[in-house]
Amino acid sequence: MPITLASLPASSAAPIPTDDEIDETLVPLGAEPDPRLIVLGRDSGLAAVLTRLMRIERLDVEIAYVPVERSAASAIYGTGTGAAAAKRAVGGVATPMPLIRDDLGIALVGKARIDGPGNEGLVGEGFVDDTRIFANKANSVHISPIGELPGLRACAVRGQLRRPKWVTGRAAQVGAEAAVVTRDGVRGDRTVTRSTFYRHVESWQLVR
Repeated sequence: MPITLASLPASSAAPIPTDDEIDETLVPLGAEPDPRLIVLGRDSGLAAVLTRLMRIERLDVEIAYVPVERSAASAIYGTGTGAAAAKRAVGGVATPMPLIRDDLGIALVGKARIDGPGNEGLVGEGFVDDTRIFANKANSVHISPIGELPGLRACAVRGQLRRPKWVTGRAAQVGAEAAVVTRDGVRGDRTVTRSTFYRHVESWQLVR
């Protein structure tokens, strides 16, 4: 716990907090005119918080992120880590940030990866908006928020010798014979034939 946060009310939760843990944390914020929640943890924890706020329509809550280590989300949003991030969390100002989610209603804050099952690669096709990023075969597809409009970027990886080309847009989708989606380090527990990430209609309020 950074010293800057030590005197603030705190609640403990799992590394990936449950809905009940998040709801319990929100209760004291109910009467606040400008509610602010500081998330101390990893990208997967922040994503769980944003997923819950989106589902209960509480994206008005200001979110400050204090990563325990440098991560994809800390780089995208420029939060810093440790003491520097804690100072921003307390004294920073909230600004609207595009919220990236998938077709299952799960928020993405750092990076997602879509792979074929095992080491077989993907067989199918992928698009960012109207731009095709691969057809037939690819090793994997990577998707990441960009912290500004249009919202996200994605690329198809086709081999170690070919540098991936990132394409920005509002939505990225992959259709494949079989695929596994990993979101912010959390691997999906089932195979799918289609996965879409896109910019949510509402923004989230990032403190920095």
